[in-house]
Amino acid sequence: MSKLEHNHQARLTADQIDRNLKRAFQELATEPLPDRFTVLLDQLRKADLQKKDMQ
Repeated sequence: MSKLEHNHQARLTADQIDRNLKRAFQELATEPLPDRFTVLLDQLRKADLQKKDMQ
């Protein structure tokens, strides 16, 4: 395999990896947050508001 062929194959492999990673992260990003995280975020927001009110 020539250097040019090797570089081309490496680029194709990298492109395929990029596409697969983007697809995996896109699927993950569209999933709803688990309830426990939503509850935790609400608690943190409330605590932050209370802290600001006390200042």
